[in-house]
Amino acid sequence: MESPRPSLRVAMLLTTLVALGPLSTDLYLPALPALAQVFASDAAHVQLTLSVFLAGFACGQLFYGPFSDRFGRRPLLLGGLMVYCAGSLGCVFAASIDMLVAARFVQALGACAGPVLGRAVVRDLWRTSESARIIAYMGAAMAIAPLFGPLLGGFLTVLCGWQANFVFLLLVAALQLLVVAGTLGESNHRRDPQATVPRRMFANFAQLLADRRYLGYLLTFSFSYGALFAFISASSFVLSDRYGLTPQVYGMCFGIVVTGYLFGALTSGRLVRRFGSDRLLAHGTWLGAAAGLAMAALEFSGVRHITAILGPMFFCTLATGLVMPNAIAGALAPYPAMAGSASALMGVVQMSFAALVGIAVGQALAGGGAALATAVGLCMVLALLSHQSLIRRDAAKR
Repeated sequence: MESPRPSLRVAMLLTTLVALGPLSTDLYLPALPALAQVFASDAAHVQLTLSVFLAGFACGQLFYGPFSDRFGRRPLLLGGLMVYCAGSLGCVFAASIDMLVAARFVQALGACAGPVLGRAVVRDLWRTSESARIIAYMGAAMAIAPLFGPLLGGFLTVLCGWQANFVFLLLVAALQLLVVAGTLGESNHRRDPQATVPRRMFANFAQLLADRRYLGYLLTFSFSYGALFAFISASSFVLSDRYGLTPQVYGMCFGIVVTGYLFGALTSGRLVRRFGSDRLLAHGTWLGAAAGLAMAALEFSGVRHITAILGPMFFCTLATGLVMPNAIAGALAPYPAMAGSASALMGVVQMSFAALVGIAVGQALAGGGAALATAVGLCMVLALLSHQSLIRRDAAKR
């Protein structure tokens, strides 16, 4: 099959592939309290279905990135989607919370092919100056998944039961598999036959981590996502327990918050040519830190209105929409020959850190909103410090 050319059609397909990960976490969020009841489990154990998903997501990227640098993006994408379909079937027929956790891990091993290889394909096809813009618009379109996912998941849970969420995910992945097989050619024409040799793999990762600027983008990206995942993993319990929200109303509240990411990503796409990626990234880190600290301050001052959570979190997700596409583009730009490995390493650190945040927040949920506010505020401040101490300082030296 011929190599794909940069086009709107290819960008749309890549967007759906990248969105499979967030859709897999966000769609069934309204069902988390129901899962606790169905399987007679506590919140921390149910929350493992999210954290274990992220762990699998991280582990899989270590495979897909280097192997796509050697064998190409297309065969790895096809294989990943097949694994995802198998994991989704396991989720549908899980008879216990432990079986569901295990099936979610398999599902994640397939889901991570989309983001890591989608970003690499963008780097393959678009010029460096355009990649941040394309990734930003992909991020804006991708926000549709978490925007409508919980709302759809709430209705599916109420009308058909929690299994309906995983049936829907299975159908989405099967359709993607057919489209990739029939339309997407190979984009990697700089294949490295040594990319999967263990010594070479670790040497590539070491080279990336030794790059102060890459490390800055990596940490800023990961800490920002950590704040977002703290909200993803804890909000259904906090908002439902504190304010008595139904699954449908929770889905709408979640959608309002995620609209911030949509605005941030669209703003980045429109302004990146004018102001540059690093400037937008800097503004995003400052905004995120201010919003995260505001959320923590309201929580610990005793303000219990729902807007004290949703308002600051809206601006945190807006900041994340500015940070993430520009951090990805900045990190991958210097490494065309190992874009897969560079993208994979970002994904591994991102998801590993988010999994740790999710586990920590899940264990501390007995404290209610305090755990959520603390995690969001701390992650956003760490994102700002990473940008200031690594990216900004490195730029000042040049």
